[in-house]
Amino acid sequence: MEKNQAHSDQKYIQALLDNDSMVLKEIYQKFAPKVVNYIKKNSGDESNAQDIIQETLITIYNQAREKKLILTCPFDAYFFLLCKRKWLNELKKNSLNKVTINEEVVSINDESLQYVEETLIFEAKNALFTEIFNELGNACKELLKATFTIKSMEKVAEKLGQSYGYVRKKKSLCIGQLTKMMQSSPKYNKIKNLL
Repeated sequence: MEKNQAHSDQKYIQALLDNDSMVLKEIYQKFAPKVVNYIKKNSGDESNAQDIIQETLITIYNQAREKKLILTCPFDAYFFLLCKRKWLNELKKNSLNKVTINEEVVSINDESLQYVEETLIFEAKNALFTEIFNELGNACKELLKATFTIKSMEKVAEKLGQSYGYVRKKKSLCIGQLTKMMQSSPKYNKIKNLL
């Protein structure tokens, strides 16, 4: 993503990060009705819409926190398109129902599409990481979890009751194993092809 000046709607991203209830309420009042309307017109109901809205806000929050998301387009277009994509993916997963899509969409610029693509790729990578991480052995999981929260390897070694040298070597082996497992996953290749 280009490093352009932040759009004035960056305030919504910041509100998610700050858990600013006033601005979060504004997000629901201003942007949720369009999503609810779209989902109701496309084989869904109010409950489906609320789930999609919540999932989307969590995804945006995670991307903002981990990737320092800076919006250079209107939040409305980004949010709506992301919700729409999530709903279409949900319909595809449950394709037993006959799906009719009503495409009266707001004008969406290329920048909004770029943000949505990056957010969906980010979400897919995180889901794959979590899935593969859970397949690791308990010793690797425990060690890597400790290194995620404790920055000092000396303190990690102390917490796990191991020597510093052992912990460093084991961490390297665990990360190597995790990387190999991710790269050999068919899902990894699908994500890679999206880039």
